[in-house]
Amino acid sequence: MKKIFAQFAQDESGATAIEYGLIAALISVALIVAATAVGGNLSTLFNTISTKLASSNTVPTT
Repeated sequence: MKKIFAQFAQDESGATAIEYGLIAALISVALIVAATAVGGNLSTLFNTISTKLASSNTVPTT
């Protein structure tokens, strides 16, 4: 029984899988935060362009 417990304590394959999972989760969170920030800025930019195009889209009367 002592030998089995010693082998279990020295086995690091599960720890490596957990570390990779944590790294993947952190990368996912960073991508979501970046996409949210860029998305907000893009929305503002497109709204500004739309407003300027709408205001300049007047037909002159002759």
